Amino acid sequence: MKLDFRKNVKRNMVANAVASGIRLLFPFLNRTLFLWLLGPAYLGLNGLFTSILGVLSLAELGFGTAVVCSMYKPVADDDRELLCAYLGFYRTVYRCVGMVIFVLGLALLPFIDKLIHGTVPPDINLHVLYVIHLVNTAASYFLFAYRGSILGAHHRNDVITNIRTGVSVVQYVAVFLILLMTRNYYHYVIATVVFTVLQNILLVVASRRLFPDIEPRGKLPPEHYRKVVSDVKSIFMHKVGAVVTHSTDNVVISAFLGLVAVAAYGNYYYVVTTVSGLVAVVYSSMMGGFGNKIYTETKEQNFRLVMKMNRLSMSVVLFCAVAMTALYQPFIRIWTKNDPELVRHSLTPILMVLYFYTMQSRQVLLAFKSAAAIWRQDRWKPIVAGAVNLATNILFVLFLPEAYKLDGVIFSTIIGFVLIQIPWESHVVFTSFFGKAESRAYWRDQAAFAVLALVLCAGAWFASGFVQSFIEGL
Repeated sequence: MKLDFRKNVKRNMVANAVASGIRLLFPFLNRTLFLWLLGPAYLGLNGLFTSILGVLSLAELGFGTAVVCSMYKPVADDDRELLCAYLGFYRTVYRCVGMVIFVLGLALLPFIDKLIHGTVPPDINLHVLYVIHLVNTAASYFLFAYRGSILGAHHRNDVITNIRTGVSVVQYVAVFLILLMTRNYYHYVIATVVFTVLQNILLVVASRRLFPDIEPRGKLPPEHYRKVVSDVKSIFMHKVGAVVTHSTDNVVISAFLGLVAVAAYGNYYYVVTTVSGLVAVVYSSMMGGFGNKIYTETKEQNFRLVMKMNRLSMSVVLFCAVAMTALYQPFIRIWTKNDPELVRHSLTPILMVLYFYTMQSRQVLLAFKSAAAIWRQDRWKPIVAGAVNLATNILFVLFLPEAYKLDGVIFSTIIGFVLIQIPWESHVVFTSFFGKAESRAYWRDQAAFAVLALVLCAGAWFASGFVQSFIEGL
């Protein structure tokens, strides 16, 4: 069954655009209320718990990605029985994963206070809060998160996005009221668990409505089971590297610099993740379509599609990078009320823009790489990059001057992207699926965008400085 790529991308992009708008507004208001009503230490706790539980999520091993990508061919072949077998297998795996995450999380409970440099807010019990966060993380695995694989395999991520967006709006309104009326962090965290459960219930209702004939039943044939397990081994290594790259930063900052430093880093990083949602509107809307086209069209047609989508994505990345260069620091100053503990020097926003650009420049190629199930060929890449990131994190925090320790954490991630991840993953895509001519065409485009970004961002930086000096001189 050949899916309608254009139609599905359009509705996925519309859903993602609406979701991005929500992610721009509501999390910003939520974080602002946290900052103004509870203080930066609570923001630091949120960031720390998120990072710890991100490491625990490694227990998922990559089964979700492997199963969804394994479903692309049965969808193209309209093999309903095999899809049902995959769904049943996925349900069993996720229930086991939920139990493993919960048990490992409880095992870490006695050591949580050792990961915080300095004091914690006096009115909270660190261990109780951690357990609530842990329950929230494990709940999805115990419930119906596996049902999303059917929607993703059929390129109907818009349904998942719309459910998450609707629940998020209600959740944010509820927690706003909780924070305003009670200023109680416990109530806020408990509310997140309730809405996690609600989101999973809506997901299973939607998937059964659209695909009533696909239910978890039957046994996965041995050859398909072996293929999933083989893919999982490689994907797990990618997940380890990704977690080390993205989730250990907060842990290192907390352990060496304290919760306020975590909050300062979190504010700058929040801007990157929020703006990244604008770019994600493009590349996250197409992965299921890539998966279908790999099995229904030629390599030449696939490469033309990749280049078209990459140019669209990079145009958005370029616009965002220029805007961030000009507005990053003024926004942080206004947002934090110019709090000296939360406003960093000028190098920090420059590094965050570079972090954003390098991370987002690879996303379309990564979406295609994942859809094509190209994991084994670069399975050591994320491990090497993650190890380099962690080692340079610690070295920079230990040996850089105090004012630049946080910048060292950011720069260490950029090093991993530029020197290891980007060249390695592009090499395997163009040797495993495309060819040298396609590689040259792709890199010509990327080089042109990089030069244009450098020129425009430099212009935006100097123009912003000029405007600021002019205003201060009035």
